[in-house]
Amino acid sequence: MIDIVTSAALDKKGEELTVIDVSGRTILADTFVLVTGRSKIQVRAIADAITEEVKAAEMTVTRVEGYADGTWILIDLGTVIAHVFTPEQRQFYNLERLWGEVEKRQAQES
Repeated sequence: MIDIVTSAALDKKGEELTVIDVSGRTILADTFVLVTGRSKIQVRAIADAITEEVKAAEMTVTRVEGYADGTWILIDLGTVIAHVFTPEQRQFYNLERLWGEVEKRQAQES
């Protein structure tokens, strides 16, 4: 699932992609994937690509929140939650800091 999400986000030129392991720290998910889009249009395009690729792999998209606003779209995929932000929203909410000392890894752009 993580590979599908990261690949879809990077295909749409998502930036600053970070994977955070939150297993054992929350019941929400095991992994957060954070990615930035430069505009609301790009944020929506990244979110669309993620949901399309997950569905194409015959996996379930539980819910999508924030699509209408387009500044922070949350895609709940069960054990993985993808967060797609504009730069301003990502900086404001700073989920990397919020989750503190958890394992993080930067995805490599292709």
